[in-house]
Amino acid sequence: MSDAPASSEAADSGSAAPRPGAKARVRIKKRRVLAVGIPLLALAGISLVFGMMMAVAADLPALEQIPQVAKSKNSILYDVQKRPLTTLRSNDGRVLVSSRQISPNLKNAVIAIEDERFYSNAGVDLQGIARAFYQDVIKGGAVQGGSTITQQFIKYARRAQNDRTLFEKAREAALAFHMTRNWSKDKILTEYLNSIYFGNGAYGIEAAAKTYFGSVPANAGCSPRKSRACASLLTPAESAMLAAIIASPSAFDPIAHPVAAKQRRDVVLRKMLEQGKIGVAEYRSAVLEPVPSQLTLPRLETPEGSEYFVTWVRQSLVDRVGARRAFEGNLRVRTTLDLDMQKAAERAVQSQLSWSGGPSAAVVVIDNSSGEVRAMVGGRDYNDRPFNLATQGQRQPGSSIKPFILAEALARGYSPGRTYPSRKREFKVPNGGGEYFVVNNFDNKYLGSASIADALTFSDNSVFAALGIELGTKSVAARAKRMGIRTPISTNYAMTLGGLEQGVTPLDMAHAYETFATGGNRIEGTLGTANGGPVAIDSISKVDGDGKLVLIERNKRRTERALSAGAAQTATTLLTGPVRSGSARRAQYGGFAAGKTGTTENSGDAWFVGFTERFTIAVWVGYPDGLKPMLTEFGGDEVTGGTFPALIWRAFVLEANRILDARRAKRDRDAAGDGGDGDTTTEPLPGEGGAPADGSPTSTEPSTDTPASRDGTGQDSPAPKEAPASKTPATPKPAPAPAPSPAPAAPSGGTGTGGGAAAPTG
Repeated sequence: MSDAPASSEAADSGSAAPRPGAKARVRIKKRRVLAVGIPLLALAGISLVFGMMMAVAADLPALEQIPQVAKSKNSILYDVQKRPLTTLRSNDGRVLVSSRQISPNLKNAVIAIEDERFYSNAGVDLQGIARAFYQDVIKGGAVQGGSTITQQFIKYARRAQNDRTLFEKAREAALAFHMTRNWSKDKILTEYLNSIYFGNGAYGIEAAAKTYFGSVPANAGCSPRKSRACASLLTPAESAMLAAIIASPSAFDPIAHPVAAKQRRDVVLRKMLEQGKIGVAEYRSAVLEPVPSQLTLPRLETPEGSEYFVTWVRQSLVDRVGARRAFEGNLRVRTTLDLDMQKAAERAVQSQLSWSGGPSAAVVVIDNSSGEVRAMVGGRDYNDRPFNLATQGQRQPGSSIKPFILAEALARGYSPGRTYPSRKREFKVPNGGGEYFVVNNFDNKYLGSASIADALTFSDNSVFAALGIELGTKSVAARAKRMGIRTPISTNYAMTLGGLEQGVTPLDMAHAYETFATGGNRIEGTLGTANGGPVAIDSISKVDGDGKLVLIERNKRRTERALSAGAAQTATTLLTGPVRSGSARRAQYGGFAAGKTGTTENSGDAWFVGFTERFTIAVWVGYPDGLKPMLTEFGGDEVTGGTFPALIWRAFVLEANRILDARRAKRDRDAAGDGGDGDTTTEPLPGEGGAPADGSPTSTEPSTDTPASRDGTGQDSPAPKEAPASKTPATPKPAPAPAPSPAPAAPSGGTGTGGGAAAPTG
């Protein structure tokens, strides 16, 4: 009886109850389908891959005409006025070396880090691909590559560094398989090492060995033409360094990023040890060797003084389009440099500092309207010291960090009239085991009580230390980053006075201060440098087969709000105080100026970063080889931000204004028909308007009255004249701020200690 309802229900539904064993038979059928289907699918996949390999086999003979021996056309750089700067050539014209001219240490190092199964794989490393796929999935992004050395060489040979589709990658894998069947492993490795880019203009292993290690006494005079190739002399440590660079010539540049470069080099050495290519004693000795600190570079054929900018923009171009295309793509690159402004910056430095000795200077000039770099002084002599102080020199900012504290305070709604005690201060360091951050003003001069406005004008350390700590050092660091500082900002108490674990560059300081000048907008561009840095390239074009210039990409201005317009306007007004009556009085030139000085303990670094309506200019003065006091260099007195840096800044602004006024006057004359034919455009780039496609210049000498489509302000229209010092700037229009109150003394800065950081003054 109990089964009746179930039977009735089954009958009503029109379906029979499943028979025992029916599900088992279904599972067996599925297994049979899978057992037959999977092999068929695998066979189809293998057939597809085999067919692709056979289809691309015809491409292999073309690789015998490897690009490094083929005649490629070099690219040419121009300044923003379309005047030739230089033809891009790799160091030593990429000298090719044979396998026997390459050190076994180098071969072992490259294989260890790039493709440890190079000699056993068939051009494609399935184990490496599987590992890379697993890591990428686990990490949630492409964090590990699976390409073999053979695949990398084919990528370079086929000029396929960018926009590589899945089909292109499969095609490369097929070619790599064919290549290993037709070329010896030694030939593949040799051609690979002769073709890749090692940074700093070093294309190919011989150029790299000479560039990074040509200054080593044991390598003096090395040259394959003398049967003593530089690449043949490489030690395990040197080989590991060059192998480390391959993954990212920019990130692992030992000159620009010595810490990251050494870490990567030591990884290579450890892999060489694990793979039995070096012994324990060799490994221990190699990791103790320093990374290269200077380069052996051929003389750049570019207008004197522009070498630092040219090498910087060259790397930016390589990062964007790849080394092969940058050097040999027949490009015509209009950079943002203005040769007239460049000469003005150099003369400004030379007017204050002796080139024969004493401290050096770095200068960066950025056009406020476009965010483009118009001038760059990176040191005394590029050929003697190619290290670029403007882009690579990370130095302590001293009190020039205070405007970022000011920006955060204004963003929080703090009034410029808010007062703090001006006296020696001691702040207990959190979790510091009883440690105190002690703050003193310069010469122990204090105001008793000072507003934020007064403290900025007279660079009062005690007030800004208290303000920064009250706001929170993490918040101040985040604000500085949003405004344009790309190096890590410390969050210890000493950072409130510029005592950072890692310094800042003049390039980033100019970029960040420009945010004040543009009403709170950080200016970038589509052709800007990596990680949101300033713009060095205005446009990229290419000469096609018919000799015509084809535009590839033009920089487009981008802005990102980093500070409210109101806060930026108020900050701009307050930053006129140091120039008007405070620590930067020597920067006065008769027009609108705002900025802040900075001096570290014992005058090891001196800064003035400021802006006019047209430009933001960062000036750093100091000794490039580490922290060295400058206690007597300013006519027997110490160097502060208000001395050499402010004077250099003023000298540049005066000459830059004369140049721009002369250009505007010439355009006005031409337009009126009194000074020429009325043509107000610059000379065309090669391929434009009948100009020779080879880029041959008639002259590379800058002229202050060259007709220009851009006058240095990034605009076609004339720049406005500077406002009188007593007036607020036309752009941006600052909000009113309280005038500084009288003080018994006007200290130029202060000295603070604590947290192990250098104490700033001024």
